[in-house]
Amino acid sequence: MSGILDLLNSNLGKQIIGGISQETNQPADKTASVVTMAMPILLGAMKRNASNESGAANLMNALNSKHDGSILDNLGGLFGGGVNEEVKQDGLGILGHVLGGSQDNAVRALSQKSGLDTNSVMQILQVAAPILLGYLGKQKQQKNVNSDSGIGDLLGGLMGGGNEQPKQQSMIESLLDGNNDGSVIDDIAGMVLGGGSQKKGGLGGLLGGFFGK
Repeated sequence: MSGILDLLNSNLGKQIIGGISQETNQPADKTASVVTMAMPILLGAMKRNASNESGAANLMNALNSKHDGSILDNLGGLFGGGVNEEVKQDGLGILGHVLGGSQDNAVRALSQKSGLDTNSVMQILQVAAPILLGYLGKQKQQKNVNSDSGIGDLLGGLMGGGNEQPKQQSMIESLLDGNNDGSVIDDIAGMVLGGGSQKKGGLGGLLGGFFGK
């Protein structure tokens, strides 16, 4: 099981999905669907950005300071009175930096696959993005990643995909570059969720786990 699925399948993951659903007034199942499909795309985009020296250094700086994982220490406080505007603006900044000019294409594809409109998808992503960076920051600390070169390996490990990871990364980049519509997300999710042959079952099985089958 890949690292990001460890998070999403945990009680912490369910708390995150429930909090984002409540914050954005979107159904929990659709929220879970968007987050589950978006995580490998965001990680893949970060991996692409971190493949050059400046991109890796920028990500390391972010994980060493603002996104050190502390956001995960008090999710009750984060969601309790509504997510504050600073966190949401931070999320927008993260999405813009990570996805760049590919943001609209990725959001459209997630909208197409989830059945939510693009505004709703963006609302979900801007709350999820700082949480994902916080999770990455925690993983960086736990695995003692201290070099720019190690950050790419960390991202790859969280994405999972095993031997199919290069193919998965290639598909994510083709999606980000605007050469594919939402259909490619099935294949990306399939790899993350347990192999291409299980893509629908894998996603359904994961989402079923959120809601007691």
